[in-house]
Formats: sequence, C-alpha cells, structure tokens
Amino acid sequence: MKQTTKTALAVTTTALAVLAGQPTAHAQSADTLIDKLVEKGVLTTKEAKDLRQEADNDFSKAYAAKTGMPDWVTSMKLGGDLRLRYDGIYIDNPNTTASDRNRLRYRLRFGPTFNLFDNVEVGIRLGSGENKNGANPFGDPISGNDSYTQNGGKKPLWIDHAYVKWTAINTPTWGLSLAGGKMESPFQLSDVLFDPDYTPEGFAAQLSYQVNDNHLLKFNNGFFALSEISSSSKDSYLLGTQLRWDAAWSKQFSTSLGLSLLTISDPEQLATVAAVTGTPGNQTVPNVNQGNLRAGTTGTPRSSFNPYVIDAAASYTLESFPFYPGQFPIRVFGDYVNNPGANSIRDSAYMAGIAFGKSGKKGTWDLSYRWKRLEGDYWFEELADSDHGAYYAPPSTAPTATVPSRTSGAGYGAGVNIQGHWMRAAYSVTDYLTVSATYYLFKLIDTAPGAANPDTGRLQIDASFKF
Repeated sequence: MKQTTKTALAVTTTALAVLAGQPTAHAQSADTLIDKLVEKGVLTTKEAKDLRQEADNDFSKAYAAKTGMPDWVTSMKLGGDLRLRYDGIYIDNPNTTASDRNRLRYRLRFGPTFNLFDNVEVGIRLGSGENKNGANPFGDPISGNDSYTQNGGKKPLWIDHAYVKWTAINTPTWGLSLAGGKMESPFQLSDVLFDPDYTPEGFAAQLSYQVNDNHLLKFNNGFFALSEISSSSKDSYLLGTQLRWDAAWSKQFSTSLGLSLLTISDPEQLATVAAVTGTPGNQTVPNVNQGNLRAGTTGTPRSSFNPYVIDAAASYTLESFPFYPGQFPIRVFGDYVNNPGANSIRDSAYMAGIAFGKSGKKGTWDLSYRWKRLEGDYWFEELADSDHGAYYAPPSTAPTATVPSRTSGAGYGAGVNIQGHWMRAAYSVTDYLTVSATYYLFKLIDTAPGAANPDTGRLQIDASFKF
C-alpha cells in the first residue's frame, strides 16, 4: 500500500472515530469524507467499503454507549412524514340541502424502527387521527387525517404501528418473514380493498421465491382481528392469502399478476351505531364509511364477505421523456373483485387505471387516472378507501330491521356503492417534499327510491414532507 494511502487511511479512521461519537453528523459527514477520497483516487472502492463498515461498527458502539441501548439492538432508525392538506367537497345539485365543505387537515406519522440480533425488527409508530367514539375514544382505522377546528384544540396521537417481524430466511432464492402486532397490510392490494392508512392487527407470513433473475413468486398471508366481543365467542376475523407473480420481460417491460382470497368470519358482529333511529346500537367497529346493505336497527351487514381478487399491471420504461429526469415509467393496471357471499346483485368491483411517471425524487412527477365501479356488497365498507364518496339524499322510509339501507343518514358518504373517476398530478420539489392535487368525481350506484343522485366532486391539495 502506498504511503499516501496509509496516511489517508489513518487520518480518515481518526476522523470517523470522532464522528462516531456524534450521531447526528455521522451518516452524512463520514460518507462525504470517504466519497471525496475515492473521487481523488486516494482510496480504492474496496478500501472505502471497509472503512464504511468500520465506521458503522464504531458508530454502533458509540451510540449504544451514549444511549444505553442493549447489545442486542444493532441499529435504530427514526422516520416519518407530515402531510398538509386542503380538502374540499362539492355537490353538483342545486336541489339538495347539502352544503359544499372546505377543510384544512394534516396527517402526522413518526416513530422508530429497531433492528435486533437474529434478523428481528421491532417497529413503533404514532399517528394522528380523529376520535371516532367520544367517551370511549379510539382513532379512525382508515384515516390518519385530523382537521383544523375546535379553536386550535390539542390533537391526539394514536398507536399506528406496534409490531415485531422476524426474517427467518433471507437467501438469494428464498425469503420468509413472520410478523405479529399492528402493522402494514401484507397484501399488495389497491385502495379498492384497503385504505392506504389501514394498519391491521394480528399476524402475517410472507414467503418469496426467486425463480430466476426475471421472475419472482410471492405468497402473502394474514390473520387479523376486526372485533372482539366480550359477551360472545364468535368474534370477527379477517383471513387472507395472496399469490403474486412479478416478471421482468426486458429492461423496459415488466408485469405483475395477483390472485387473492379474502374472508371475514362472523360478519354479523360488525355492527355500527344505528344513527338513523337515534338509538345506540351494539357498536363493535367505527362507523366511518357507507354503502353496504345493513339492517337499519343494528347496523349489521346483510352480506357475508369472502371475495376473490384478480389484479394485474404492466409497466414500460422509456429511456427519457421531456421535462422528466432519468427513465420514465408508464404503467397500466386494474382490479376485479367478486364476492360470492353478497346478499344482493351488487357483488363486484372494477378498477382500471394508467400512470405516467413516478414522483418521489427531486424533479420527478406523475400523472394518474383511475376509473372505478365499487358496488355495494363486494367488500366490507369499513376497510375500503375513505376518500372516495358521493352524496346520499334522505330516504323516504326510515331503515328498520326489515327495511335495510346503504347509509346511516343523509349527506356525503365515502366507501362503496359508488362509481366514477379519480385523477392525480404530483411533483417532487425535493427528495423530502412532494406536492400533489387529486380530484374525485363520483356518484352513487344505488339510491333511495326517488332520491337525487348528483355528481359529487372532491379536491385534495397536499404538501407531503418525508423525514
């Protein structure tokens, strides 16, 4: 080794040792120093790699000593995001008594992820959200949004993640991870099935097999609790399994195909407050969305839910595109859902869409469009996306046990029993800030007899910060 290289290594190692005691400066300063030495030819790529490893080890030891972390905690990462939003709802019918609505809202999520020995990960995340049950508070399960209101009153934070995950197998060919707690959904499904903010509680197992360099098979499974009834042994659970095939046919063209089977046990236990009669019901889940056919006096669904889901996507990447940095992806995709357990003819859902570009890195952008038809009983309303909705006119006959309804009252209702259009434009100003505008234009599929069915628009303008 040349004398200059030895000297550089000694100086660099000393500098990194100092930086190791400064957790906030470590990551950026150490990497910048090493990169400069490689750029000037003082260090080889292998020497730089060895130095980074040594720096990481020294940092871990220093950080553990400073924070009192036990030896089995190998690393900790703190991260999150903050989204600021304007949310407007507009009803296109002068004959309704409903008013347009304008809200300023935010969503905050943050927390640490710990890596332990033996490929174990523990994740904790707190998140914002509205209280959905007054005296016995719990947060909205399908939205982290909270509104600016109540004279600047203090806002709650809820437990959004609390999970442990063990990566039992991690080889170039096979992968297997097991998780338990409150977590992200293990299923790769669109918001037709699960709101992006939904974090189920239970257990998950994910298996992957790399057939070759171009083909990957995934087998995702989950078992989650929806409601636990103290007075009954028949609790409601969500069980699901999903098989996926991801294929890269060339550097430019790739496809993805998925088949999922989902089922909800004992759906009669998924009751909501019977707000239409003014009497409290046996509430076991928050009443956020609308659209399922429910018994009016109890709010229990009239259908079972055991749908199968077929989803497919194809992507083609252009080498360049005007006003876009780097390669430019174009993606077409779609979902089909059918629920054999539906107690009505409204047993299916369809979604088709196209996306140009992909935001997330500085200077990147995307334009997206989706058409959706979400019939009333294809899936449990309280799991579907909570931003898609339409206006429900007052029914002429109050719902009862024998006269079911798809709504708990007049007004705007998100969930299912809707069809229409979704459009989005987004631009990443920096790596940490993306601004976007999303517009929804939907109307109901089934209405109360003789009721109006106006187009309902919803505009969301977001500024999303990652940290």
